[in-house]
Amino acid sequence: MTTMTETFLTINRVRIVVLLALAMAVPFVTYPVLGMTVLCFGLFACSFNLLLGYTGLLSFGHATFLGTAAYVTAHALKAWELPTLPSLALGAGAAALLGAVFGLIAIRRHGIYFAMVTLALAQMMFFVFLKAPFTGGEDGLQGVPRGSLFGLIDLSDDTTLYYVVLAIVVFGLWVIHRAIHSPFGEVLKAIRENEARVTSLGYDVARYKLLAFVLSAGLAGLAGATKVLVFKFATLADVHWHVSGEVVLMTLLGGVGTVIGPMLGAGVVVVLQNELADKVGSFVTIIIGVIFILCVLIFRRGIAGELNELRRRVLGDARSGSADGG
Repeated sequence: MTTMTETFLTINRVRIVVLLALAMAVPFVTYPVLGMTVLCFGLFACSFNLLLGYTGLLSFGHATFLGTAAYVTAHALKAWELPTLPSLALGAGAAALLGAVFGLIAIRRHGIYFAMVTLALAQMMFFVFLKAPFTGGEDGLQGVPRGSLFGLIDLSDDTTLYYVVLAIVVFGLWVIHRAIHSPFGEVLKAIRENEARVTSLGYDVARYKLLAFVLSAGLAGLAGATKVLVFKFATLADVHWHVSGEVVLMTLLGGVGTVIGPMLGAGVVVVLQNELADKVGSFVTIIIGVIFILCVLIFRRGIAGELNELRRRVLGDARSGSADGG
């Protein structure tokens, strides 16, 4: 058993090193903005997965947190002329605060009722941003400056910005990893499996759900704030309901309840949209839909889930072979 555990940990470490190496090589093989787009939406999907995959809460309004942070960060950089890092923190904090408000309203609902409440709240915020004077209405906030990092690193260069975005996303993934592998995360998984049982054990389920919701909203906000640096604008598209639908697709496609799966799902969706949009136009949504249907029918665990299952089978066969040989 000890040998198997050590093997599992070694494989995980190797996988992390390989993924980081591949991520760092992206600017040399493709357009850096495409890589940054994948990273931002990957973090967004991973934050959503913290709710759906580990807590069992399906939110249909998660784009609100992405868009709220985008607007706040853009306004802080352009109108208030704040430094880049404080602007990012302000955007993520605003999303977390809004998540606390949403959570207090929605977490006592269950199933489809929870999803519909989050969708209704998100639609309400969409019209708030449409009419609010600081958002620019339908035009949004354009020409947002990227600024610099610590006054030393100029972020106007796409390649330089890519590595800053990569560092931010790695930090976000580390936070998620620490959360789900802590006692807090174990309680969240128990709530997902049997909420009544967790309540009977004396845990304050509503409090844990609220904390998960706020953490998820804050990380989604961090993704939205970072996205502003990449594209230098914030628009109503960031808070539209279809973005909330896309993040569900990314998460299911990549693998619900896996740490890196939503990142893979985001990569597939973003790359397909980028590569096929000019060639097939609006039909790209149909193609993505067909891929999603095939994934659900054939690879029900998602991309990462199926890879994890394959790894377990290989390690299980290896252990069986060692036992037989012994």
